[in-house]
Amino acid sequence: MKKYSFYALLLAVCCATTAGAQNAPDKTKVKIKRKSEAATSAPQAAVAPAPAADLAQTYGNTITQEDLRKHLSVLASDAYEGRETGEKGQKMAAEYIAKQFADLGLTGPVKNSDNPYLQHFTMERSTWTDAGTLKVGSQTYKWMTDFYGYGNSPFQTATVVQPVFVGYGIEQDGYSDYATAGDVKGKDLIVLLGEPMSADGKALLGKDGNPSKWGNEYRAKAAVATQKGARSVFFVDLNPNSNFGKTAARMAPYLARPSIAFKDATQPGRAAMFFVAPAVAYQMLGTTQTNLAKYTAAVNKAGKPVASTFKPVKFTITAPKKKEDFTTENVLGFMEGTDKKDEILVLSAHYDHIGIINGQVNNGADDDGSGTVTVLEMAQAFAQAKKEGHGPRRSILFLTVTGEEKGLLGSEYYTDHPVFPLEQTIADLNTDMVGRTDKEHEGKPTYIYVIGSDKLSSELHNIVLANNEKYTKMDLDFRFNDPQDPNRFYYRSDHYNFAKHKVPVAFFFNGVHDDYHGAGDEVEKIEFQKMEPRARLVFYSAWDLANRDNRIVVDSNKL
Repeated sequence: MKKYSFYALLLAVCCATTAGAQNAPDKTKVKIKRKSEAATSAPQAAVAPAPAADLAQTYGNTITQEDLRKHLSVLASDAYEGRETGEKGQKMAAEYIAKQFADLGLTGPVKNSDNPYLQHFTMERSTWTDAGTLKVGSQTYKWMTDFYGYGNSPFQTATVVQPVFVGYGIEQDGYSDYATAGDVKGKDLIVLLGEPMSADGKALLGKDGNPSKWGNEYRAKAAVATQKGARSVFFVDLNPNSNFGKTAARMAPYLARPSIAFKDATQPGRAAMFFVAPAVAYQMLGTTQTNLAKYTAAVNKAGKPVASTFKPVKFTITAPKKKEDFTTENVLGFMEGTDKKDEILVLSAHYDHIGIINGQVNNGADDDGSGTVTVLEMAQAFAQAKKEGHGPRRSILFLTVTGEEKGLLGSEYYTDHPVFPLEQTIADLNTDMVGRTDKEHEGKPTYIYVIGSDKLSSELHNIVLANNEKYTKMDLDFRFNDPQDPNRFYYRSDHYNFAKHKVPVAFFFNGVHDDYHGAGDEVEKIEFQKMEPRARLVFYSAWDLANRDNRIVVDSNKL
């Protein structure tokens, strides 16, 4: 049904009345004495004002499947070669995003840059060579056959190591493998993969017997070792179903690719990580398979760390990496606010991916092409609002970062070198994978995982809930907020670098699927009908944050 104006409707009524009078039968004329117009005007009833337009919904509706597909079909195409950090495709993606920001009228806020939309920084690219050796006593072990490394290496030349055994390398309330280890700063640790198990095969430290973060994620153990100041960690997998040779062969293509670190790191680096075959570990610990099995059985029975009788022996390791410098860049677009412009809201996503592996282009349509184009579409929506006189009260920084796949490097660089002070940054809404469905939600209504919204600000959590209830009405899944979540997703995307600085965050995520970090993560598999409401929810939450009267409070600390 079309809408008519008040005056058009009044004209139609008048015309109908006149026509009716002209067609009425002739009657005796009556002389009527007319009063002045002022005297005859009766007071009119007040016309109720039209309801105010819901501006959030008006501009949220400009985020469409068609536009999301248009941008993603470019960024996740083979021409961009998987957007590997520092490589040609990543540079192409940075140029594309910067141009979109410029075309939307956003400001490039980076000073002293050849392009004010690009925040350049220098990284160091390092690649393992095949010259690695590990010698215990008279036995020499081979690289990629008996051991391999991941990340950095402090062993460019032959180095004599006196290792320290720290059991499972776990530290939490009520359980610490480090309690009797003494100061391990600068030392090299031997750590068992896995975690203590009950007699019926349940994880003793996990929730309801399920694996804890210690059982599923070696990075959690490496993080503790780093906090303790360890130089390196040598991980040992004693799972009888594991096959070190097959694992090493599977890892070979990934290890042949370069790793990346900051060129001029001011903070101590992460502990180096190495993985050794069980036979090598027995030699390093000066023990046997039988004795090591007795040790793990004693830990399982006690449900807590027990003293070992192992006497780790010195060994010599050489694990060189070829190194070279290169530059990469974050892409920033800035929209100044109105009356609260000194407060900044960040809308972030990482635009890098893992490049070409074994000749296959990994286009990363979901990871994280989907988040990147969500940021572009939110920028478009806010730009249109501002053009029509409805710009945000607070300023907004649209931030797409590089190096996420290499260790959250781009967001770490930004938060260590912020263009706008972090104390003026009210929140970061981070979007990383919002275009697919994980196995948990197959055949179910549209959903999204929201992670971290409850960690620092109860108001932020409630804002997301309220905007979903008002607009998108999706299933919001908060399961990954559980501190015991073994996947540790809260720590695995760029929002976490803001959270470390006490900036409230919310991370929007669809979960992993079979094509995660694989060549099958292509545009044709993106479910745009689900992606659209997810992107809109992030926008609605951003609109609320940018336009509310008061800055959200930081009222908790659950890092």
